[in-house]
Amino acid sequence: MKIWKRNAVVAAIVLFVCAAVYLNWSYSQDGPHVSVDAMPSGKLLGGAALVSASAQPEGDTSASPSPTPSAQPDGADQPTNDYFSSARINRQQARDSALSLLEEAAANNDADQAIRNEANASIQVMADCTMAEAQIESLVIAKGYANCVAFVGEDSASVVVSLDEGELTETDTAKIMEITMEQTGLEAGQIKVIQAE
Repeated sequence: MKIWKRNAVVAAIVLFVCAAVYLNWSYSQDGPHVSVDAMPSGKLLGGAALVSASAQPEGDTSASPSPTPSAQPDGADQPTNDYFSSARINRQQARDSALSLLEEAAANNDADQAIRNEANASIQVMADCTMAEAQIESLVIAKGYANCVAFVGEDSASVVVSLDEGELTETDTAKIMEITMEQTGLEAGQIKVIQAE
């Protein structure tokens, strides 16, 4: 009976992790892709941009990654910001589900030690990915882009970016790729940069 329960827990964990990976992949497929082959190699120097003072109202100390309604000009970016908000919510819900199962498996004293160790390692990977995503999003927005959401896995990352106007250029892609590579340790070929429509 113990083996059946253990196998059921492991199967459920694998199912939730697969669901999170699928959601990550499906979000990365939504926008037009920017060619990674056109990327210059090496560091991009002098790529800093001044952040607009209207990005976050004065006195607002919330850690919310999405802009407040007062920071949006006449609702012009509402559909794009809705995408970013819903993407963050869906990403967090998938992670929370997988995390609760992993924590159950890690806390189960009846489970095999190898399974508990694997669950703890998976929890650490999730935490690292979550931290990298938050840092990428903050740094990309600090470079002057309107909004950003990142999806980081063990072997890949997708970064969806919104610009105030115009199209994503090779220089923009290089800046975003550099930030993502620094935060994740991934190679350029493992990173996709996508412009939100």
